Amino acid sequence: MPSQPLPPSPRKIIHIDMDAFYASVEQRDDPSLRGRPVVVAWRGARSVVCAASYEARKFGVRSAMPALRAERLCPQAVFVPPDFVRYKAASRQVRAIMLEHTELVEPLSLDEAYLDVTAARTGLPSATAVAEAIRAKIREETSLTASAGVAPNKFLAKIASDWNKPDGLFVIRPQQVERFLTPLPVGRIPGVGKVMQTKLEALGIATVGDLRARALEDLQQRFGSFGAALYRRARGIDERPVEPDQPVQSVSSEDTFAEDLPLEALEPAIRELAEKTWTASRKAGRVAHTVVLKLKTAQFRILTRSLTTDPPPSSAQALADIAVALRERVALPADTRYRLVGVGLSGFREAKETVPQGDLFAPPL
Repeated sequence: MPSQPLPPSPRKIIHIDMDAFYASVEQRDDPSLRGRPVVVAWRGARSVVCAASYEARKFGVRSAMPALRAERLCPQAVFVPPDFVRYKAASRQVRAIMLEHTELVEPLSLDEAYLDVTAARTGLPSATAVAEAIRAKIREETSLTASAGVAPNKFLAKIASDWNKPDGLFVIRPQQVERFLTPLPVGRIPGVGKVMQTKLEALGIATVGDLRARALEDLQQRFGSFGAALYRRARGIDERPVEPDQPVQSVSSEDTFAEDLPLEALEPAIRELAEKTWTASRKAGRVAHTVVLKLKTAQFRILTRSLTTDPPPSSAQALADIAVALRERVALPADTRYRLVGVGLSGFREAKETVPQGDLFAPPL
């Protein structure tokens, strides 16, 4: 009888997440900020929090929160304007340390990345040992701390990295996956926000164990393709590989106004943002075929309108002209006021590729 092929060995995945990264860089570089609640944000009525130190988080301050609310929650907070030049420099240091252990590093942002260390190049005996070595060298070389999650896949590693924050390490071994996941609230699954969590709880699904009890067909019928993803996550299944050097998918710039503006007054801002977006897109080495206009109303309603063209925009002015024209696709009342506008490019392709002619407009939101 022919022998059965052995099942593939599980991957060894690490998720590294720098602790309160922007705020920690500020505290590292300015000793007077250490131990104090630091909020990285521009001051102003429309500013939002880029990052908050753990001292500030104790007061409920969080990233993406309006800066005015952060100031109300923590009046003693020290507000520091962001300095992305320094943050990027620290991020490059951290990335170099990761690459010492594996070439399979997938950056998610300046402060986090996935690593596949199934075949680590440093010869350390386990993924846990690799994670410990990375964290130790980050501390030694940058004076910053990082948390790490070690698991058989990306989904679990990301959950694990948040488990012992800050400056922690958590390991989920293959034989522990089901026991670990079963009691977790469904809100711990990436992609399950407050709205989806409410929908699941209305069905009696409060934990991952409850979710696992649901049939695939039931979840798909209720939630489409996301239902299938929920079915897999409830079983700890995630087959996505770590993908280093992913090509740029989109580039955008946006601005929040000091006061709300009508649609017809947005052209100067759109043209300025188009220039920034165009300049940033030149670094991608690829060609974008889709122009995106993003708007946020005074009531925080977000709209996007997009147009795919062939040939693609060939200059900042062409990009700006298309973005300005996309305002005509906004069907809200004329007296609507807008607090934010953004201009983006997506649909990046290699320069030699061709795209069928036509245009694609995002449906009204």
